[in-house]
Amino acid sequence: MGRFAVITMTEKAADRVREIVATRDNAHGIRLGIKKGGCAGMEYTVDLVTEPNAKDDHIERDGAHVYVAPEAALFLFGTEMDFEQTTLRTGFTFRNPNQSSACGCGESVELKPADLKALAEARASA
Repeated sequence: MGRFAVITMTEKAADRVREIVATRDNAHGIRLGIKKGGCAGMEYTVDLVTEPNAKDDHIERDGAHVYVAPEAALFLFGTEMDFEQTTLRTGFTFRNPNQSSACGCGESVELKPADLKALAEARASA
């Protein structure tokens, strides 16, 4: 039986998390969350973790540590975190099944919470 993970991350995302942590003193990983803002209503947040919070969901891939804020778990459940570098943009991307729309600039999104029962069942079966 595997460990429950609110989100998954690609190899490129894990590489980038490790790069970030390697260049910061006392860093353990990054923390994903959401906040109200932008024209679509919500924005993803990415913060450096220097002291892990026991209440956060912890995801690890090949030594890359990502923590998900408890208040964001319902909105991020099932999300795949990736990292892209293009001519116009460099940053983390999120393929989120709970996202119903996004603003034109891509900075904010409309998120609907995942089914609480599905989240609870996924946690219980892991």
